[in-house]
Amino acid sequence: MSDPSSSPSSASASPTDAASSQTSSTEVPSADSIAKTQAAIHSLNPILTSIPRYLSSSPDPFALLHDPDISSQISDLLRHPDSGTVDNNVCRWLYDTFQTSDPALQLVVLRFLPIIAGVYLSRVPLRKTLSGFEAVLLAIYSHETTSRNGQSITVNIPDLSHPSIYHEAKPTAKNNATEFNVAIISPTLDPHRTVRSTQRAKIVGVALELYYSKISQMPVRSKIDFCEHCEIWAGQDGSMYRDDEVKQGDEDGEKETKAGFKEGRIPLPWELLQPVLRILGHCLLGPHRDMALFDASHAAIRSLYARSIHDIDPRAILTTGSLLRLGKIALDPKFNIDHTEVKMTNVISL
Repeated sequence: MSDPSSSPSSASASPTDAASSQTSSTEVPSADSIAKTQAAIHSLNPILTSIPRYLSSSPDPFALLHDPDISSQISDLLRHPDSGTVDNNVCRWLYDTFQTSDPALQLVVLRFLPIIAGVYLSRVPLRKTLSGFEAVLLAIYSHETTSRNGQSITVNIPDLSHPSIYHEAKPTAKNNATEFNVAIISPTLDPHRTVRSTQRAKIVGVALELYYSKISQMPVRSKIDFCEHCEIWAGQDGSMYRDDEVKQGDEDGEKETKAGFKEGRIPLPWELLQPVLRILGHCLLGPHRDMALFDASHAAIRSLYARSIHDIDPRAILTTGSLLRLGKIALDPKFNIDHTEVKMTNVISL
């Protein structure tokens, strides 16, 4: 597993500053939320070595989400070789905190999902007891199952055989049943009380879908943790694509099949890979670009592209290859043009 020193260190900005920037754009927490946060912080006392005083005196769930010291200590404990067992105190705290049903505190738990999923999936082949991690993942999965009310997540794709409103066409009898094709993004969810090997990827994938839906509220360090674990999951060396030269040739595929596998490589079925790529896409192309996050996501996508070439997975090759090209475009200055900006000129065009 990764060394604890790789966890986020105390940032140069104070914890209160990091939290205040987030709180300013969110609603003021309710009295009930503050009370639950105070109870959650109190239960952290016997688990962590130290808790900042400002959190004890004025408990704020958003400050708890963004505090670098708290995040660093919990991350180190989750990465510990003995973490994830049924009696693990950190997993118990994360499970109980998520079960409070307080949205702000659930964000705190989701902040650590990249490490939970990353460590859990990497340790599955070791056949160790990981009931603590599984309890947290099942709690998130159960929450999504209930909130979706048995419905799948779908999107309507226009049928290209029908003319659009921007084109003239001969009037024909409309058939509403064929105007749209329904694509299923996430299927209906069945309740699960245990994590079976056949359902593991689906359960983790659903948890990552919830993480993606809240990703705009996640700290940058949490997203970087996710990108680092994705690179480990890929298990392939993507350095040959470091110059963003995405080539679709037999030569590249042959080179990649001869490359050695890295430790931590896991199976990547589409039900797990799809939410992974959606998260990486946000990290690569989302607003308020952070270069550390951009570089981490780019490295993860390169490794997943190499993995998809090795596995000969058409969907993964198309998606990861497209993301690499979009990343290259994002770094090219000639594409960073604001077309809404009015240029000032002395020339009058008639």
